[in-house]
Amino acid sequence: LPDAGASTVRFAALGDTGSGEAGQREVARALATKCASAGCDFVTLLGDNLYPSGASSSHAAEFESRFEVPYRDVATDFFAVLGNHDYGHGGLGTDFARGQNEVDYSKVSQKWKMPAAYYKVERGPLLLVGTDTNMQMFGRDDAQRRDVKEWLTTSTAKWRIVLGHHPYLSNGPHGNAGSYNGAPMVPIQNGAHVKAFYDDVICGNADLHLSGHDHSRQWMTETC
Repeated sequence: LPDAGASTVRFAALGDTGSGEAGQREVARALATKCASAGCDFVTLLGDNLYPSGASSSHAAEFESRFEVPYRDVATDFFAVLGNHDYGHGGLGTDFARGQNEVDYSKVSQKWKMPAAYYKVERGPLLLVGTDTNMQMFGRDDAQRRDVKEWLTTSTAKWRIVLGHHPYLSNGPHGNAGSYNGAPMVPIQNGAHVKAFYDDVICGNADLHLSGHDHSRQWMTETC
């Protein structure tokens, strides 16, 4: 992302990473090679960081096997957001206290960065905003709505990029917010609250939204 001045920000975005399996390790090796050759100012993790049910504490073994070991050769900060699996119960996302364990891990790890369940970070010409789409799913996002809208509308950054786990638009099996999984009449399941958050808070106020949830790589051309 080149600025009008001399500064440039380079980063990688990964989602749904935390299996600890061979595929994660293969991607981690490719990431380490790319960052060593091209430079990475940071990496973003777009939720579902620890399968299947997040972390039981800020010192849970999953952090070592599913983050520290796979990415040990990637020497940069990782800015993470929470997904439904990080909130427990096998991905139902209903253990609302569990996400705090990943926030607290920021005090344990040298490169895991999650200042809060939702947050902002400024790097050069970039405002990076991490959102908590799982709490949006359940309509528990009043404070998040207020804060994120203020951050985006008052920022003078060249680039405003929003991170979240659940997609606004997707060609994958989960589909678009508001009609996730073909459940148009059930707001907690269909992502109607996520759609409303992005329609009201993000659309028109950000340059780019990056998300996970559907396990594929997509570059959407549609806008709000």
